[in-house]
Amino acid sequence: MTLTLHPSLPVEVGLTAAIVAVREDSPVILVAPGPAGAEPALPSGPFDPLAHRTFEIGLRAWVAEQTGAPLGYVEQLYTFGDRGRHAQAGDQTPHVVSVGYLALTRGGASLSAGAAFRPWYAFFPWEDWRGGKPPMIEERILPALRKWAARDPDRLNAYGLSRTERVRMLFGEDGRFDDENTLDRFQLLYESGLVEEARRDGRASPLIGEVGPLGEPMRNDHRRILATAMGRLRAKIKYRPVIFELMPETFTLTALQRMAEAISGRHLHKQNFRRLVESSAVVEPTGDMSHATGGRPAALFRFRRDVLQERPAPGLRVGLRG
Repeated sequence: MTLTLHPSLPVEVGLTAAIVAVREDSPVILVAPGPAGAEPALPSGPFDPLAHRTFEIGLRAWVAEQTGAPLGYVEQLYTFGDRGRHAQAGDQTPHVVSVGYLALTRGGASLSAGAAFRPWYAFFPWEDWRGGKPPMIEERILPALRKWAARDPDRLNAYGLSRTERVRMLFGEDGRFDDENTLDRFQLLYESGLVEEARRDGRASPLIGEVGPLGEPMRNDHRRILATAMGRLRAKIKYRPVIFELMPETFTLTALQRMAEAISGRHLHKQNFRRLVESSAVVEPTGDMSHATGGRPAALFRFRRDVLQERPAPGLRVGLRG
């Protein structure tokens, strides 16, 4: 077999940040300034090895320049080089391979003109189960996915799961919902051709017209990067105390519960949540009370940092209810 070689296409290393905060019990994501009418985009920019000693230094520089937002916790997610970035014959511009990051901020600083926080459930409305199973799943998503699966029901993915099995497991046909599988659900919607990114990449399904818009699309593969960040954060709060990077210094247990619900997209059982949080010793009372609850004064707590030295996984391992 003879292989046909093509001239090498330049490759550029990009740095992209999914920056999460919480406003009024809603997780929000920071979007960068862009042209009027353009799809929202995460803050990003090329890595310059002459100006940036490390990827993280470069990322923080681009975020500061584009948004003015201060970053707290920063974690590298994954390297993205395919969806929405694949090279086409005749391309002259560099192919961008993006190193994605999850970052957390409490905000508080003035943002640059054009930068704004947007609700992350605007991009992933099927991920918000706080009020029960989102109606759009039964009304629009599942009927289309069942038709797609029925066309090739025996096709297996790399993990040996059929299309039908993936639909059932990922979109709660059995009533269960794994909050950490955010990326897998978006990947399934992309693979089935039901999201705008699939249309943009020339992979749209005829069913996309029946389903209508499924969340707001983002530039390039930024919604895929955001889905990765959401799943990572939802998993992380269960075994690391990163949730406190989003909390004020003192807080009520009700506020902490609302924060956990906002991130996970699920309701938490109030009594179980309080019992497990208190028994896990990740918080400690300050001795002060909050009078801003609209009802009876509530005890104020703070994150107990000594827990980091006491055990390796001091997260919020709390039970979810549907």
